[in-house]
Amino acid sequence: MNPEDVPVFILAGGLGTRFREQTHSVPKPMINIDGKPIIWHIMSKYASHGFRKFVVCAGYKAEVIKDYFLNYQEINSDFTVDMRDKSVTFHSKQVEDWSVTVAFTGAETMTGYRIHNATERFLGDAPAFALTYGDGLTDVDLAEELKFHEAHGKTGTVLGIHPPARFGEILASEGLVSTFAEKKPLAASWISGGFFFFNRDFRSYLRDEEDLVLEESPLRSLVDDKKLMLFEHEGFWACMDTQRDHDLLDNLARSGDAPWLR
Repeated sequence: MNPEDVPVFILAGGLGTRFREQTHSVPKPMINIDGKPIIWHIMSKYASHGFRKFVVCAGYKAEVIKDYFLNYQEINSDFTVDMRDKSVTFHSKQVEDWSVTVAFTGAETMTGYRIHNATERFLGDAPAFALTYGDGLTDVDLAEELKFHEAHGKTGTVLGIHPPARFGEILASEGLVSTFAEKKPLAASWISGGFFFFNRDFRSYLRDEEDLVLEESPLRSLVDDKKLMLFEHEGFWACMDTQRDHDLLDNLARSGDAPWLR
């Protein structure tokens, strides 16, 4: 499969309650990382591996996302307005060659329903689609994950990452500290990194129910049917769950050394 032919569905409809100070005016995927919404960073990551078609599954404050992409060139360019005839001349480089669909999938619906709703209307005849959340970043080679997905022939693929440890570790013998270690990923286990690929038959696991949660019945049933494969990733991964997470990602991007943009 060519990445250009695989649409990327991005879940961007949640309330973002842990960022109340910012999400009272914008949805969580529109929170800026180095001056650009985190959803832009996610899309840029996909685009760097050849993906061009995006479907944003919007909900809470969908109008903010719609305004951003409708006015994308104006927001990201210098321009001159001729006040007499209101003609506009843009002075910046050409904008990204993306196709972006913003699909309203309900104000308070759950992730499984959002995917059901958006794929029903905008999957078209694509044999497969990518899926991710609007708050996670990684340096994984997404084109390689797509190749892996196509090669194994099962319905789904999930990016596997090592769970970040919440705390560091101290080792001691008879009260004497021998090791004082900073927190590090737990290398013995895997969790979902939230970057999926699904064949179109995954839609049979979805239902037209607004409270359908992707991570519950759909994915658990896929596992029970032995149709979900793990693409292991040892590199960078981060999720913007807290203000501290945001500050880490923002500082990385501002330093010019963001792993997801290399």
